[in-house]
Amino acid sequence: MKNIYILAGALLLSTASIQAQNKDTKEADNLFDRLEYVDAAKAYTKLVEKNKADGYVYKQLADSYYNVFNSQQAVVWYAKAVESTQDAETHFRYAQMLKAEGDNRLAAQQMAAFAKMQPSDARAKAFTSNPEYTNQLKNQAKQYEVLKSDVSSDKTDFGAVLSQNNELYFTSARNTSRKENGMDDQPYLDLYKAIRNTDGTLSQATAVEELNTKWHDGPATITSDGTTMYYGSESFNESAYQKNKEKHLKFSQIYLYKATKIEGDKWGNAKALPINSKDYSVRNPSISKDGKTLYFSSNMPGGFGGEDIWKVSVDGDTYGTPENAGANINTEGNESFPSIQDDGILFFSSNGKQGFGGYDVFKQNTNTKEQAATNLGAPVNTQKDDFSFSYNLDKNVGYFSSNREGNDDIYQAIAVCGVDATVVVKDAETGKLLSGASVTFVDQKGKNKGNQESNDMGEAKFGVACDEIANFNATRAGYQNGTATMAKSKNGAQNIVINLTPIQPIITETEVILQPIYFEYNQSNITAQGAEELDKLVKVMNQYPTMVIDAKSHTDSRGSDSFNLKLSDRRAKATVQYIVSKGISKERITGTGMGETQPKAPCTECTEEQHAQNRRSEFLLIKK
Repeated sequence: MKNIYILAGALLLSTASIQAQNKDTKEADNLFDRLEYVDAAKAYTKLVEKNKADGYVYKQLADSYYNVFNSQQAVVWYAKAVESTQDAETHFRYAQMLKAEGDNRLAAQQMAAFAKMQPSDARAKAFTSNPEYTNQLKNQAKQYEVLKSDVSSDKTDFGAVLSQNNELYFTSARNTSRKENGMDDQPYLDLYKAIRNTDGTLSQATAVEELNTKWHDGPATITSDGTTMYYGSESFNESAYQKNKEKHLKFSQIYLYKATKIEGDKWGNAKALPINSKDYSVRNPSISKDGKTLYFSSNMPGGFGGEDIWKVSVDGDTYGTPENAGANINTEGNESFPSIQDDGILFFSSNGKQGFGGYDVFKQNTNTKEQAATNLGAPVNTQKDDFSFSYNLDKNVGYFSSNREGNDDIYQAIAVCGVDATVVVKDAETGKLLSGASVTFVDQKGKNKGNQESNDMGEAKFGVACDEIANFNATRAGYQNGTATMAKSKNGAQNIVINLTPIQPIITETEVILQPIYFEYNQSNITAQGAEELDKLVKVMNQYPTMVIDAKSHTDSRGSDSFNLKLSDRRAKATVQYIVSKGISKERITGTGMGETQPKAPCTECTEEQHAQNRRSEFLLIKK
């Protein structure tokens, strides 16, 4: 149901979609265009059953389920859709649904396809730079304890915000006497209010009758003095809408309204804001503590794509020009449900930033414009949709919504003390940042609390409780193991450096022994790992200026004799060229490819370990 605040007003008709429509799809397409996704899915399914489906039908069927967050069915039909050529966004949506179903491996494949088609997209760049981000998210410090709220119903509930006088306002589809909307066959949304008791429980919710209309209403935000409310409702109230004459359809937008307390607990004087437009929606408001800045989400022109977070200055009934919240918050995907905390921390939900799946909740410090938004982590975020997070600092309680149990329900959040520990792995001699190191977090009792591989910045991130002493162990091929300990700490972030000492080459009477040097399959170029080991040989040869080396490259027995001989020769020559490029005279090193002629572990039915022993490089001493 939250999708009405992301999709309402969008015609959702791409050029490709229009071209693919035909007389068979007309009924289903009309339902889809009216945002009646439940019935649209049924209509497209009938086409499948009649063997009248193609890539377009499969995509439309998948999108119908995507728009009501039926991830299980969406995955089934996106899989069929991508068997034919699809646009980049279809691959992105497929990846989102796969993550929601817990299939991160296939999700990564679809994100890779998306990134290949849209390499300049911020979402693609984020994935390409850090494809293993889910492990980092899982290891973040827990920031909130989460409990399902007793105000939730069996219908959609979201947008909960607690005022300073303990009134909890939220939006719900629980009024079954209301007309059902075609998007998900639930009643239209209304504004509701419950009272938070001293023990944290909530009273029976009651409808805000004086503001509710026959259209969708809510969610709302309340000024700190409790006298002014901003809330969403449909533009039909103002007789404003878009027409699609061809399909005989009318599309409303979501408008923002301002209301004030008139007597007791009653609201009145409702009037539409001047920033509204029949060409786009403005919704999901959140007012700052001083009442001078109103945050909202919108698909208005000038954004990054989809739904963006915006803000506008407020001075009584005078409003400034809306400003986009910027690239640290917004992406080419959808960012929605902003909530500004009294200390300037902005919470919002996004399906364009790296998350667990669906919509995740993020936060950004608006006092530091350069700071990027960060994911709130588990247990607030899950593989499903998590959104509409707000936190009352004075009451020390927050609320958000999630469909983790299949329905949009309201959850309570209480802040806990936690530390985001960033372990930085470096080369002890050169200070070089080391990627690919295995970093393990072990608690005081020796329990393994998580393992990660360091990224290109040498970083591995873990969540640590404030009262916890954390031990970190790091291992990496070619280095001695390293450890570091982080003492108990307060909320915030800590950087811990682990310096790994390189394992030095062993110099015998006949050879210089390095750690194994690996090549990519069927490749002869020097890898980053290989370069690290060869740099050690360069160092040794500089220490012994008369040393002469013969580099011999060997392969395992897989592949033909001639293929292996040529491959090993290329690898040996690449090794020589690397050493020479580091300033060693070419007269001091030669290279020979041996193929599979001199196995270190002779075998007929070789194990993987034996293959690895045979697939090696040797550095024989010609002269010391």
